[in-house]
Amino acid sequence: MIDFNNKGFFKLKQDADYADKVSELLLQNEQIVDAYKTMRDGVVFTDKRIIAVNVQGITGSKKDFTSLPYKNIVAYSIETSGTFDLDSELEIYFSAIGKVRFEFTGQSSMLEISKIISSYLL
Repeated sequence: MIDFNNKGFFKLKQDADYADKVSELLLQNEQIVDAYKTMRDGVVFTDKRIIAVNVQGITGSKKDFTSLPYKNIVAYSIETSGTFDLDSELEIYFSAIGKVRFEFTGQSSMLEISKIISSYLL
């Protein structure tokens, strides 16, 4: 599993093609909401969970997939982008692993992701 305390994600940029990396992990009827990537690593948001992908090794053929179900979230916080500050952030507190933080640059679906998380919490 990704060590979220010691691994800082670079700023994630929206990339719909990155969702292909997790397509084989999806459950029947599980829908992708959005996908983001850095140079190699990435995050895919579905309607049921967050899948963090940590690409390892020189060739990048080894990958670690961490599944973070929305049902294990106890609290979250979003910071949307502004006029001059185009970055946004998502901090999620999971019951078993603590805080997970993602930083996004450019366009992101923070409000849609927030609605999905809220639907599981409320």
